[in-house]
Amino acid sequence: MEPVEIIEDGVLLRPWREADAEAVHRACQDPDIQRWTTVPRPYRPEHALGFVTEMSRKAWAEGSGAPLAVCDPGTGDLLGANGLVSIDRDGTGEIGYWTAPWARGRGVMVRATRAVARWSFDTLGLRRLLWHAEVGNHASRLVALRAGFRVDGRLRLADPALHGNADAWVGSLLPSEVPAAGSTGPAGPGTVAARRAAVFGRPQPVLFATTGAGELRLRPMEEHDLDAVVQTCRDPDTIRWTTVPDPYERADAQGYQTHSRDAWARGDAACFVIADPDDRYAGSLDLRLSPADALVADVGFMTAPAARGRGYLPAALVALSAWGFSTLGLARIEWKANVGNTASRRAAEKAGFLIEGTARGGVQHRGERVDTWVGALLAKDLG
Repeated sequence: MEPVEIIEDGVLLRPWREADAEAVHRACQDPDIQRWTTVPRPYRPEHALGFVTEMSRKAWAEGSGAPLAVCDPGTGDLLGANGLVSIDRDGTGEIGYWTAPWARGRGVMVRATRAVARWSFDTLGLRRLLWHAEVGNHASRLVALRAGFRVDGRLRLADPALHGNADAWVGSLLPSEVPAAGSTGPAGPGTVAARRAAVFGRPQPVLFATTGAGELRLRPMEEHDLDAVVQTCRDPDTIRWTTVPDPYERADAQGYQTHSRDAWARGDAACFVIADPDDRYAGSLDLRLSPADALVADVGFMTAPAARGRGYLPAALVALSAWGFSTLGLARIEWKANVGNTASRRAAEKAGFLIEGTARGGVQHRGERVDTWVGALLAKDLG
């Protein structure tokens, strides 16, 4: 297969040259490129030289791939890498890319990906393009969405060699789905998808809430919280009103910590520990995004026995809800509790939730369907 040069929508894609090795080496020192791609670690000059010469030329000569440098058409400066990392005989190609740190925030890789996709379909006659990225790589996912890819799901243990058996998001693109050059396309700037990619693509933040007893911190769960989580989940009231395992073991707490970390990486939930003014575990508070409606989430919480009755939970609920509305762009946060769980209801009402009614047989709870109170908080409710 003969190497090509593509100029489209303000980007130049061309075959790699030996002179690119220095810029490639410099770009691949970037922590994000080393975190999310399979480049060697540490990345040495000989790796860059081998990539732009032997590896690139072999892929073109064998027709097994189409690696391209992404450049500024005016200056010739290297902006990143894009192209087909594999081409199958069934007409499927897999796309891969990275953006040099000095070129980020300009939409370069979205435009390059669309250009490569059009060339793949129109010139190579491919019937489908695939994309995958490790779960948590929200920047790559956002590029894929803006280039028209449909993210179809998650592939478990997609790459055992990468970061300890990492799962991957997978997506596909068909010829009719490539957005026109110059269009914003799906997940454009200002959309909910773009906002959440920026949020979940960074480390989980620490939120703050003020009570009469002092300032609370809402933070990710840490190792020193596990014993308190176990104690809380063995409490009779916790067992009665929640679905925590019974009996509850330390392994369950460790599993919950892993679940919380993975949920943040996926971008479908934000799970916080409520830490008292002395940074002791006072409870847990989860905000779970609805898979059916991007503007809706629900909350779940529990309070450590020693922290009950101090107003911690309502204050934490207000802080988390405000963050959900302002940062995640939510319009509605829902709350449910089994009928009779007056402590949960009081906390929700003190935080501003309006009780909307009772759902008969609303949830499955320890082997039976039970009625639930249902409430919600809207963005306008917080002023």
